[in-house]
Amino acid sequence: MLLFFTLGLLIHFVFFASIFDIYFTSPLVHGMTPQFTPLPPPARRLVLFVADGLRADALYELDENGNSRAPFIRNIIMHEGSWGISHTRVPTESRPGHVALIAGFYEDVSAVAKGWKENPVEFDSLFNESKYTWSWGSPDILPMFAKGASGDHVYTYSYDAKREDFGAQDATKLDTWVFDNVKDFFHHARNNQSLFSKINEEKIVFFLHLLGIDTNGHAHRPSSRDYKDNIKKVDDGVKEIVSMFNHFYGNDGKTTFIFTSDHGMTDWGSHGAGHPSETLTPLVTWGAGIKYPQRVSAQQFDDAFLKEWRLENWKRLDVNQADIAPLMTSLIGVPFPLNSVGILPVDYLNNTDLFKAESMFTNAVQILEQFKVKMTQKKEVTLPFLFTPFKLLSDSKQFNILRKARSYIKHRKFDEVVSLCKELIHLALKGLSYYHTYDRFFLGVNVVIGFVGWISYASLLIIKSHSNLLKGVSKEVKKPSHLLPCSFVAIGILVAFFLLIQACPWTYYVYGLLPLPIWYAVLREFQVIQDLVVSVLTYPLSHFVGYLLAFTLGIEVLVLSFFYRYMLTAGLTAFAAWPFLTRLWTRAKMTSLSWTFFSLLLAVFPLMPVVGRKPDISLVMGAGLLVLLLSLCVVTSLMKRKDSFIKEELLVHLLQVLSTVLSMYVVYSTQSSLLRKQGLPLMNQIISWATLASSLVVPLLSSPVLFQRLFSILLSLMSTYLLLSTGYEALFPLVLSCLMFVWINIEQETLQQSGVCCKQKLTSIQFSYNTDITQFRQLYLDDIRRAFFLVFFLVTAFFGTGNIASIISFDLASVYCFLTVFSPFMMGALMMWKILIPFVLVMCAFEAVQLTTQLSSKSLFLIVLVISDIMALHFFFLVKDYGSWLDIGTSISHYVIVMSMTIFLVFLNGLAQLLTTKKLRLCGKPKSHFM
Repeated sequence: MLLFFTLGLLIHFVFFASIFDIYFTSPLVHGMTPQFTPLPPPARRLVLFVADGLRADALYELDENGNSRAPFIRNIIMHEGSWGISHTRVPTESRPGHVALIAGFYEDVSAVAKGWKENPVEFDSLFNESKYTWSWGSPDILPMFAKGASGDHVYTYSYDAKREDFGAQDATKLDTWVFDNVKDFFHHARNNQSLFSKINEEKIVFFLHLLGIDTNGHAHRPSSRDYKDNIKKVDDGVKEIVSMFNHFYGNDGKTTFIFTSDHGMTDWGSHGAGHPSETLTPLVTWGAGIKYPQRVSAQQFDDAFLKEWRLENWKRLDVNQADIAPLMTSLIGVPFPLNSVGILPVDYLNNTDLFKAESMFTNAVQILEQFKVKMTQKKEVTLPFLFTPFKLLSDSKQFNILRKARSYIKHRKFDEVVSLCKELIHLALKGLSYYHTYDRFFLGVNVVIGFVGWISYASLLIIKSHSNLLKGVSKEVKKPSHLLPCSFVAIGILVAFFLLIQACPWTYYVYGLLPLPIWYAVLREFQVIQDLVVSVLTYPLSHFVGYLLAFTLGIEVLVLSFFYRYMLTAGLTAFAAWPFLTRLWTRAKMTSLSWTFFSLLLAVFPLMPVVGRKPDISLVMGAGLLVLLLSLCVVTSLMKRKDSFIKEELLVHLLQVLSTVLSMYVVYSTQSSLLRKQGLPLMNQIISWATLASSLVVPLLSSPVLFQRLFSILLSLMSTYLLLSTGYEALFPLVLSCLMFVWINIEQETLQQSGVCCKQKLTSIQFSYNTDITQFRQLYLDDIRRAFFLVFFLVTAFFGTGNIASIISFDLASVYCFLTVFSPFMMGALMMWKILIPFVLVMCAFEAVQLTTQLSSKSLFLIVLVISDIMALHFFFLVKDYGSWLDIGTSISHYVIVMSMTIFLVFLNGLAQLLTTKKLRLCGKPKSHFM
């Protein structure tokens, strides 16, 4: 069985990794020739301001007094330049946002996971193509463009990472540091001949990354005075820098200024998903080569922003974020970034029609080059009779479009050139996507075949080894045939040879060959399949159809809960009514009422707003007081006991009570300190980390008696959970644990009702590491319901207080008791542990259910695995690569989550066994416990 679970884990890792090969492969290709506009550019230098985390509405809207928060930028819009909205893509994070702005392509998720500051893949950028680039700002952003550049012409100036503190006194200092250092740089250049000559060259870039707005947004929310005041500070700083540039270069009119943002931010201070507040960012351009403001009488947009911002008379020019890169390259006359997929927004250019046409033609050729390289690469590794070219853009069509565009330029039909080049770009981008996803169907089919085979094999193993379903069926042992293994070996050789001659990556061999041993294992159990069919045919059809419909409905409810949290409420409400639909109500009225009460109480949480949107520390304090009250009741009951363990157990519980009190104090004092902008107190930080470290050790000191051990686990994990809470979610593990305890009781009642075994008192049952195998029983039909309950409770633990399929559920304020200095991986790990704490509580309760119902953990766990895999297969078919970017990202996230849940189940099952069965003593040798 250990071998089975090890192989199962490996197979699930392969299924999990498959999504990255199918949907998250890097879109980059190499081997293109640089393309640049063959006409003199309008600007010698470009200044790029990126206000990290700035929402479009926050910049453009007027305040309550009818005044602009950024009067200088608004004056630019009305009198000097062009403006619009830059539409970003998911994930709306700093790294992919800057890559889109500066390199012109949308980075795949796997690249972000490989490193925040480093470049996991080589890519070209505006900075690389420039003669010199100087940049100032965050150490999280600047290094990736410097290390990705060829040569030594990209210079970076960063402040210390410790300055990125969400609890700092004034986050605007991050932006002030940038502005001050730029001024000092130019002051120093006047006295340094070498530097002076460099900054007077052409084709140079100055990049100012401004992180203060993002930091204040995370710490205080975008509606706060801090966020809005920071916008004013940035506006003042931009005004000073522009004035300094004009003065330094003698108002030569050869400087272009671009002001934008990498992403926006939600009202509750997070970003990463596809909410309009995250994807709509400002774009304001002015200076050399930029069109002056255009007054219009009416504009047609799907939103009402123009009227809200009182900008309806100034022409708004919207772009996609990647379009800004080709705009910047055309303005200073450097080659387009080789991997750019941006389309030049010619409406921003104030130049001759010839320049616009030539720039657009260069843009089209640059994207077409990527298409041709991608097609060649795919053609070289595909058998000629299997290769299907992209029919919408054949070689002859490419030639005709380019020839026609050149002819139009010659005959000065510039509008036709622009239109024709846009058509070519759209076709080339479609072709790039076509070849990028060329193997998707092949890989998808292999993964589905493997999935179905694994589910079939696990189901057969349950029926054969852990149930009485085939008890009455005659078992004739047939001599195994050599035909089956020989057939599968032959198929494996054919598949391997097919992949070899196509020079496929090694991962393709894994996906192509993995289904073969799985299906071989399934077909080896042909006799079991035959017996199963005979057994099912003897079963009443109405009962079989009824159970099948109930199982299907349960799976669909679980799947729908990923999209609609209120489906969890519907499911928990149905759970609340369950005892009244059976004979449980007549046998155990108090237990049934408790089950109904806590089910309905837990059903309230999925109806609440997602965690982080409405923080309320008083609710965290309230949850802590409830834990203390519950602890008092337990300690009082322990005091009444008269046995040799009373002192040790009392000491453990008192330690946990003290830990809860300290957690409440830390939460309250940290909140007060941050409100006063005094940062995170060191003592609070030490207590928080100590509480986290001890939370998995202290429960091992408690008694192994079932109730006492579970309560000890709850107390320890609640101390940590309080430190990670910002509002009502602090009550969630408490209510969930109460329901879990009632679940343990009610499962005992159902087992006694069915006559399978006699009821034992929970106070007499102990967790034991070495369980007597002879006490285990075979699976019954009702055990499928138990397994379903577990999966439902796990999904509830996952989504009960938020929808983690979207990054917007994460609130950085949750980790402020542990750290406030920006550290994406550490913060991510803490937030992941917060999500897993309810998971651990459910798994520990599941251990108790298995013990009290005399079930082998392996048998029930197999059913859970099958249910989870059916859900995963469901989500695999729901993954999409069309529609809005939010839909695409969410569909992929759902599959990743359910596969992660399946893999985590194995590890959490081990952790739950450790927490429930292991016993440590404060001193002396451990004594024996008897039931």
